[in-house]
Amino acid sequence: MPISTPIHVTAHQFPLGHGELTLGGLPLTRLAARVGRTPFYAYDRSLLSRRVSELRAVLPPAVKLHYAMKANPLPALVCHMAGLVDGIDVASGGELKVALDAGADPHDISFAGPGKSHGELRQAVAVGILVNIESFREIDALAAISQELSLPARVAVRVNPDFELKSSGMKMGGGPKQFGIDAEQVPAALAEIGCHGLAFEGFHLFAGSQNLKADAIVEAQCKSYELALRLADDAPAPVRFLNLGGGFGIPYFPGEQRLDLAPIGANLAALSQRASMEMPSAQLVIELGRYLVGEAGIYVTRVVDRKVSRGQVFLVVDGGLHHHLSASGNFGQVIRKNYPVSIGNRMNATEKEIASVVGPLCTPLDLLADRMELARAEPGDLVVIFQSGAYGASASPQGFLGHPAVVEVLV
Repeated sequence: MPISTPIHVTAHQFPLGHGELTLGGLPLTRLAARVGRTPFYAYDRSLLSRRVSELRAVLPPAVKLHYAMKANPLPALVCHMAGLVDGIDVASGGELKVALDAGADPHDISFAGPGKSHGELRQAVAVGILVNIESFREIDALAAISQELSLPARVAVRVNPDFELKSSGMKMGGGPKQFGIDAEQVPAALAEIGCHGLAFEGFHLFAGSQNLKADAIVEAQCKSYELALRLADDAPAPVRFLNLGGGFGIPYFPGEQRLDLAPIGANLAALSQRASMEMPSAQLVIELGRYLVGEAGIYVTRVVDRKVSRGQVFLVVDGGLHHHLSASGNFGQVIRKNYPVSIGNRMNATEKEIASVVGPLCTPLDLLADRMELARAEPGDLVVIFQSGAYGASASPQGFLGHPAVVEVLV
């Protein structure tokens, strides 16, 4: 297998001090002492704020920015994000509770997910958030709940479009999908919404995620807008909410380039101008998760052993795939790539070596870095995995093999 070298993310995100990575103004060793134990995730609130500011500078003021909290639902982080963005998108009743506890305005919370339970729909109506309808069953259920509670059910239709987000790491629309209502069935769904007297507000379209190509995102946004414009002809009320999705990616692997926001901002400005004439009541929204938080977080794990097996160096650490599944390769994906990794307390070290970082689990899949060039490390040193602010702790099997849960901190 080829040897990997880390992409240079630290200069962009985290400064160095006395040879150590710093986060939130704290040297890594002091941060580890403050946390109290390893492994842990740490998220830098200043980087979160900076990312939102960078987006605001590019987006037209008329386009609202929502945080998709499935990317990282840590309550302290959600509370911080709630003060920066215009709305929160949740995907469960549990996430809804976190968003409300964080102080998010119910009017600016939306709820998406293909398998919402009756209890979750009841919660949504009681709170007064916007429900993105994904099936005809949900229409009937919301109508009954609205009548039971004597409260209007605020709804938008999540549309499964007839196109995909090109060059997307994960396709969420186009073709057969469990998400949303197929575009050709939406007129019938809108008729039922009207018959039941639900409070229709608009559409939600999400074609894909983790995309680094601006032209593909621009194309998807244009197609989404055109589709919503056509579907609006059958809507029981004027469109007031149009969620064009997100899909903005971050670089993880060597050779990947950062997303160019300029053409996306210019396109959204043009769509906003069109919407002011063609759907004058509509508020355009983009929904981002990974892009807002992914680069602001690191995963830190301590070397507990150093082994050499037939010439290959293994750094055995106290964390692993049970905490950071995606960095390990998601239980053995066909083509595994290394996340950017460094020895965080030896950033200026001149002695380098090729080493693999492995966790404590009793499986060869517990691999966090495979034959990477790293500073020579010894037991006690701190291994850092960058680009770890999204889909880390909450997206990993922390109960696997009974090891302790990971700590998460916002600094």
